Amino acid sequence: ACYHHPMLGSEVYDPEHWNNFFVLVGTGAAALTGLVFVAMSINLKGVVKDATHTYRAINMLSGFTAVFVLSALALMGHQTARTLGTEWLVVSLLAAAINTNGYVRGFGSTGSRYSLGLIRIAGGSACYLGQIAGSLLLLLGVRAGVYVGAIALIVNFVFLISGSWLLIVGTLRGAD
Repeated sequence: ACYHHPMLGSEVYDPEHWNNFFVLVGTGAAALTGLVFVAMSINLKGVVKDATHTYRAINMLSGFTAVFVLSALALMGHQTARTLGTEWLVVSLLAAAINTNGYVRGFGSTGSRYSLGLIRIAGGSACYLGQIAGSLLLLLGVRAGVYVGAIALIVNFVFLISGSWLLIVGTLRGAD
C-alpha cells in the first residue's frame, strides 16, 4: 500500500501515519467554514457592499473548503504518494488561483482595502506555493513532499483564520 522510491528505500507516504493529521485539519476546516459562513450571513450587506470584503470572504471560504476537500480525498482508501500528490496539486492549484484572483480584484477595486497588505498577500500565496511544491515532490517520490505540503497547509490556517477575523471586523467597521 506504500509507494517505495528506489533511491530512498523507504516509504514516501504511509496513509496510516497521516490519517490523524487529515482528520484533524479536515474537521477543523469544516467547522471553521461553517463559522465563517454564519458570520458572513449575519452581516451579508457589509460583505457584499465592499469588494475587499467580498473577495476576502471568497478566499476564506475557498481556502477552508480546499483543506476539507484535500483531507477527505487523502482519507479515502488505497492512497499512494502519487495519488495524494495529484489530488493535492489539483486542489492547491485551484485554491491558489481563487486566492490570487481575489487579491488582484481586491486591489483593483475601489473598496476599503481594509488590512489588504503585501504581507498577507505574499504570506498566503507562499502557503499555496508550498502546497504546490509539496504535491510535486510527492509526485516525484520525495518523502519530504508530504511534510512540505502539510506545513504549508498548517501555516495557511493562520492566514485563513486571521483573514476571517479581518473580514468580520472589517464589515463591522464599515457599518459605522
